[in-house]
Amino acid sequence: MITPYHPPVKRSVEIAGHKTSISLEPLFWDWLRSAAEVEGVPVNALVARIDAERIAAENPPGLAGAIRLWLAVRVAGQPI
Repeated sequence: MITPYHPPVKRSVEIAGHKTSISLEPLFWDWLRSAAEVEGVPVNALVARIDAERIAAENPPGLAGAIRLWLAVRVAGQPI
């Protein structure tokens, strides 16, 4: 079994035509890719959607935190 404890990995994504870097642990990158595949969208499109939802929140977290929270809610089976 591979350990889930691993430092964050920085990757570039494009949101609305702008490149940005996000640092997530490999487990979260795996979950993000899986979620994008299930939804039939590219990872960049899913990240853009999460970003839009985060910006609309009353107290928006940072993008990496928003992605982790979105994935945790999804994995827990809660509605998003």
